[in-house]
This record gives sequence, structure tokens and C-alpha cells, in this order.
Amino acid sequence: MKLKFIKVLFLLLFFACKQQTNSQALNKPNIIIILTDDQGYGDVGFNGSKQLKTPNIDQLAKNGAIFTNGYVSYAVCGPSRAGLITGRYQDKFGYSRNPLFAPKDASLGLPLEEETLAAALKKAGYTNMAIGKWHLGAHTTLRPLQRGFDEFYGFLSGGHKYFPEQLIRKDLSEVGSQFDAYNTKLLRNDTRVEETEYLTDAFSREAVNFVDKNAKKPFFLYLAYNAPHAPLQATEKYLSRYPDIKNKDRKTYAAMVSAVDDGVGLLLQKLRDLHIDKNTIVFFLSDNGGNENKGAFNGPLKKGKGSLFEGGIRVPFAVQWKGTILPNQKFQHPIISLDIFATAVAQANVTPKNKIDGKNLIPYLSGKNKDAPHETLYWRMFDKKSVAVLNNNFKYIIEKGGEAGLYNLAKDISEKNNIQDSLKIKELKSLYEIWNKNNINPIFYGLGENKENSFLELRSFFTVPKIIVSSAIFLGLWLLMQWTEDKPTFFNILSGLLIFLGFRLLFLVNIRNSKKS
Repeated sequence: MKLKFIKVLFLLLFFACKQQTNSQALNKPNIIIILTDDQGYGDVGFNGSKQLKTPNIDQLAKNGAIFTNGYVSYAVCGPSRAGLITGRYQDKFGYSRNPLFAPKDASLGLPLEEETLAAALKKAGYTNMAIGKWHLGAHTTLRPLQRGFDEFYGFLSGGHKYFPEQLIRKDLSEVGSQFDAYNTKLLRNDTRVEETEYLTDAFSREAVNFVDKNAKKPFFLYLAYNAPHAPLQATEKYLSRYPDIKNKDRKTYAAMVSAVDDGVGLLLQKLRDLHIDKNTIVFFLSDNGGNENKGAFNGPLKKGKGSLFEGGIRVPFAVQWKGTILPNQKFQHPIISLDIFATAVAQANVTPKNKIDGKNLIPYLSGKNKDAPHETLYWRMFDKKSVAVLNNNFKYIIEKGGEAGLYNLAKDISEKNNIQDSLKIKELKSLYEIWNKNNINPIFYGLGENKENSFLELRSFFTVPKIIVSSAIFLGLWLLMQWTEDKPTFFNILSGLLIFLGFRLLFLVNIRNSKKS
């Protein structure tokens, strides 16, 4: 009898603990990050766009806060994403370049020592999904399911084609070069699948389905659209919304943003339908400034993608958390994408593995803390020898080629008036040097950085089939030289031309233009 009583008591205690754990998990807010790719600061309605219509993204911003001085930690895709997903300045762990697509190289991507937001939230019982562009490593050890995510639907490279009929590569063994990876079929977890929808619509569909399936437990959704990154491709459904835009690139770009906006609308509606919108934090931002050579518009900001002037690092950035974050805010203090990690883990009550650089924004957005989240923000582009420091509205910048300047962003958002103040420059340089002591050199070669990258790219793609093809070409060239050794001049000239063409073919088998990103 006594033994039976102990068993019953044990079971009661077990279920009570389980119930408490479930209750604690349910009280933790869901986290959604909606990340666009190369979207310009001026290409959302909440930043004043009159040409592009983004009603759903604007509604998200209206529900919470617009970050008028919202920054990312780098001016191009890969490093910016590494900073966002770890909450740390990516230069601290050597992720200062856009990684090559190298599925055979475990060093080309986010180091395993770095904890992702998904891995951190998993410790608090979150279910996690990554959708869209990964760009944090193509090796099997670096993919989403190895970095804290339970599900993945998307692609591993830095960009992708949008029309499903163009996704012709069934396997990585068929990929012939860096940008041939844009043609791969999508991955569902680790399996290639057939997609029938326009890519942006497909990612929106998957996001809505994930939320629908996981509404009763805390979840983290990383929805990383590749739109409006090149190639500029849109369906007539979205192109028809902009009949008055005559420039083809601008029109297609606008249509791509419109597709994203539709997806944001579907996702927000699903949160309302499931009555979980008050228990879900939704961030929206771009990974870097817009590429104005590809249809983007950065408003009053100087330059764009790839630059540490404002157009490259200040992005459209907003957040909603109904009932917690005050609506209709325009938050003026500078914040950075690293703050998303800090905000999420604070709400989940998780201690990160590594020391993070972001700040929990909720006390500032709820009105409890009136101070600025950051006193100073920093940027470094190692290969360009570009640096920037922002402190109390004063920004000091050195760009590639030696262009330097000091600007008061509170009065000069367009960075037109270079201030001559040697003491302020000395102060900001000193702050940068102290910060830079914690950084390391890049740990891998990057896309289009130098000639050594061409060798690395060649090495990464020299698979067995290509070695066979290359060997056959070399053998043919050798036999041709042997045959023409005692032939007349005409045959020697012809032989020389064929040898030249043979070597060109050899390199074309493995190398394609590496200046895209």
C-alpha cells in the first residue's frame, strides 16, 4: 500500500512538473524574423516611398516601431547574416567576407563554435524553422539542421533563380560553378524537392504552414527571402501592379518587393487568425542596403550595398509585438541587427553560449528605458580597408581608396558635409582601435576578393567527373602537339589555336564570373 502511494505521488509530481514546463514554454513569445535581400532604405512605405506600395509591411511597422536609424553589421549579404544569427560582430570570429559556395569545404561558413539564435532558443524548448536563403555554409556540417533548426526549406547559396522551371540542377554534383548553384532545386531539410510556385510565393506558403502547424508551442521562424536580390525576376501578377514604371529593372524590382509584401500580409493574417499575434514578436529588415544598379532606391542616403556610407548599412527596419511594444513609434536612437538576438534570448530567458554584442530592445520600446541602447556602433570591411564608427550622431568613415569623412548624421543624413574636427576624429579613431583589438582576420577566402579565390573556387568544384573531363582535354592537347611536331607551319598555327581553345575550355568547366554576390 505504501509503495503504491509513493508511485502515485511520483506520477503526480511528474505531471505537475511537466505541466509547469509546458506552461512556461507557452508563456514565451514566438519569434519571427522577416529578412529581405538588398532592399533599399527608400523602398518601403514607412520610410516614405511613394512609388512602391508595401501596405502589409507598413502595417507591421504601424503596429509597433519603425527604427529610423536601424543598421546591419555589414554592407553585404553573408557577413551581415552571420552577425544577425549570432548577435555578435562577425569580425570577432573572422566572418568578414562573402563565403564561396563550397559544399566540400567545412571552413567556408559560420564556425561551429558560434551559437545561432536557433540553437540558443532550442534550449528553451522552441521549435525552429529556416526558410529561404541560408548563405552561412554549404558543407553538410554547416547547414540549418546542424545549427539549431528543426526544419529547412530553401537553398544554401548566396542567391537563386525565382522561376521553378529554371531550377534544373538535381544535385550538387551537377553544379559547375559558383553561380550555377542558383539553378539548384530547393531543399526540404536535406532532400531535393520539386517546386511549382514562384520562389517568393513558395517561401511565404511554407512560412504560413509552419506557423499553422506550431501555433500551440513557442516557435522561431527565420524567413529569409532572397527577394529582391538579383537575378531580377517577377511574375506578371506582380509586374502588372506597376504599369507606370518604365525602367525595366526598377519595375521588376518593385514587383519582387510587392511579392514579399503579399507574403508578409499572409503571415500577419495567420497570426491574427490563430490569436497568437499578441504572443509573437515580428522583426522586419533588409540584410544590407539596396543595390541601385539593380533597381533599388536608398532614399536620401549616400551610396548603397557594399559601402559603409549610410546607403550600405542603414536599412528598412521595424518590429511589432502587440500589447508590449507601443504602436506608431518612430524610434530615433541607433540600433543594429545584432539586437534581435539579444531581444529574443531575453524574452526566452536563455543564457547565450558566447558573449553577445546586441541589446535587449524591449525596455526601450516599451517606454521603461528612455536612454539610447548603444553609445557606439562599429563596422569593418577587411579587404576594402573600410571602417566606420558611429558615436552620438557623429560618424567617422574611411572608405576604399582613402575617402574619409566626419559627418553629423542628425543634421546630415546624406553625408554631404565633411566636418573638419581633428579632435572628434581622433576620439572616434581611438574608439575604433579599442574595438578592433577583439577582431580577427578573415578565416576564409571570399567571393571576388582576390586571385587566390579563383584557385579556391577551382579546388572546391574539381569533382571526380570534372577531373576526368580535364584529364581528357589535357590528353587531347598532348596528342595534338605530338602529331604536329614535324608538320608544316600551317598545322602548327592550327595546333596552337586549338591548344589555346582547349585551355579556355578547361577553365570554363570550372570557373564562372565571380563578381556577382
